[in-house]
Amino acid sequence: MDRRQLIKSASAFAVAGAMLTLPGLAHAQSAADAAVEAAKKYSGETLNITWEAGLQALDPLNFSGPKWEELTGVKINVVEIPISELFTKTVAEHRAGTGAYDLLNVVPAWMPDLVTAGVLEPLDSYVDQFGYRDELQDIAPTYRDNQMTYGGKIYGLPDDGDVLILYYRTDLFGDDAHQSAFKDKYGYDLAPPADWDQFYDISQYFSEAMGPDGYGSALIHSPGLVHYLYLQRFRTDGGKLFDGDMNAQVNGEIGVGVLEDMVRQLDNMPKGAASWGPIEVLNAWLAGELAMQIWWPPPGRWSAGYGADVEALSWLPKSTIAGKVGYALPPGGYPELAAGFALSVAANSEKKELAYLFAQWLNSKDISIQRVTLPYALRDPFRTSHFESEEYKALWPAAGDYLQTLQEGAETGLLDMSIIDTFAYEESLTRAIVSALAGGNAKEALDQAAGEWNDLTEEIGVDDQRAAYEDWSSKPGAYPN
Repeated sequence: MDRRQLIKSASAFAVAGAMLTLPGLAHAQSAADAAVEAAKKYSGETLNITWEAGLQALDPLNFSGPKWEELTGVKINVVEIPISELFTKTVAEHRAGTGAYDLLNVVPAWMPDLVTAGVLEPLDSYVDQFGYRDELQDIAPTYRDNQMTYGGKIYGLPDDGDVLILYYRTDLFGDDAHQSAFKDKYGYDLAPPADWDQFYDISQYFSEAMGPDGYGSALIHSPGLVHYLYLQRFRTDGGKLFDGDMNAQVNGEIGVGVLEDMVRQLDNMPKGAASWGPIEVLNAWLAGELAMQIWWPPPGRWSAGYGADVEALSWLPKSTIAGKVGYALPPGGYPELAAGFALSVAANSEKKELAYLFAQWLNSKDISIQRVTLPYALRDPFRTSHFESEEYKALWPAAGDYLQTLQEGAETGLLDMSIIDTFAYEESLTRAIVSALAGGNAKEALDQAAGEWNDLTEEIGVDDQRAAYEDWSSKPGAYPN
């Protein structure tokens, strides 16, 4: 079934649902239809929703916003905000008390700060009123259990399956000559790396075997993102962020060892890769210059050429590696659930119920599968039904393997650090990582960061931060099981 058929089917269900009344028969409707029927009484209203600027916003601008208006008569005004400003502008609007935003896109790691500041409306009563609690069980447990609640209450609907996975060249890894030469040199079979020592060996081998225009790997090292890779490795290796007295532990033996190895891995990467961001890595990958890389889910689609004919993706270099890409979990098997988005209702909104209804409709099984298969948007699979979707598996030959890997990542993924003033801790850690990647001493850089972390904790209040840390660390994805 193609996307147009799916949309047509959703419309047909909505028409059929008009014959039902919500209070007595909500159980007979899908969550999407229930939201549509309840929202029709608000026809003519406008919802203001925040969304990350760029490709992410093309979903509500081009697909879901117009479809919602067609079904309910409610208009959607998309307020595009760069990701670097999304948190600060959300908080600033709340403090100003203008009620300018109704539905919020929230990175789950921000939830403790936003809840504490009173920015987010609790959603439990809406979930029950509009019969959505059962359908929440289809959201993959890692996202549902980690990214939906704070203090035992629902403040956001997990809406984006962000997870860092490994991409590797199946034509290179499967080549008999490479397999034989690699085993002769390193003594084990060439396969996706199980640990970071194997990652180094494989990168070293292909940096030599691919010639002057090829490299074994490249990773995202830019400020604002590099901490995800560090924290993924740190926790996979057994590191804990704080001890029982809330003293920072990032400068311990595990933390220093991880950062020193991140520096070592640069041996087999392109010149300048110590400061590469996602676009540089993506461009080199699509050009066929890398044997491996780690990124969010979109390259799984783009590497295969899915969406290559869509105007919104005209900026994307043409893939030279279609049909030659494999997917695996990063070394260690515990990928970072890096960033992602949840849908939350602004506490200052005068249209809270309507905002919730739009969120439920967007997030529902019926509509979300259409959104995560949009070639031009960046919402990634986050429901069990997405991973099992036959329509999705048919989008390109290896889509089934891709979805299986994303599902595995959703089972073992690690939750982003989420405590009070998370940004400040991340910025401090990032300075240390960037310093070491640029040639500084890893131990000294992390000692500096640990000191800054301890000062931040004292400033916030040790007991308050301990409570936030214990709430976060008690969730199943905070540390490896």
